[in-house]
Amino acid sequence: MSDLGRELSTAVVAYHEAVGAHLGVTAVDQRALALIGRHGPLSAGDLAKRIGLTPGAVTGVIDRLERAGLARRDPDPEDRRRVVVTAIGDGFGRVFAGLSAAMGELTSRYSPEQQEVIADWVTRAIDVLREQTRRLTEGSESPGTR
Repeated sequence: MSDLGRELSTAVVAYHEAVGAHLGVTAVDQRALALIGRHGPLSAGDLAKRIGLTPGAVTGVIDRLERAGLARRDPDPEDRRRVVVTAIGDGFGRVFAGLSAAMGELTSRYSPEQQEVIADWVTRAIDVLREQTRRLTEGSESPGTR
C-alpha cells in the first residue's frame, strides 16, 4: 500500500507541475490561489502567514498570479494603505475541468458505501499530511524519524 501512496503523491505533484506550466505559475502560487479562492480576498501579510512565506516571497507569488490573470490587488476596504489579493476569473476551473470530469467518472464506479470509505481514507490522509507538514515546518521532525 505504501508504494501506491508514493505513486499517488508523485502523480499529484506531476499534475500540479503540468497545471503550473500551463498557467505560468508555480506550485506555491497554486497553493496561494487555492487559499484566496477558499477564504476570499486576503491581505498579502495574511497570505504570507497562511502559506508560510515571507512577505517578500508573497509579493513574487502575487506578481505571478497577476501576470497569469488569476488574481488582482485591490485596496483593503478597512485600511486603504494595505492591499488585498482577490482571485479573478476561473483559470483554475478551466484547467481542472478535465480532471474533475475524469474523477467524477472514476467515483461513479463505486457504491455510495464504498465512496464513504474512500472519503474517510482521503480525509484522514489529508490530516496525516497536514500534521507531518506542520512537524517538518516547525522543525520538530528530523529526517528519518516517525
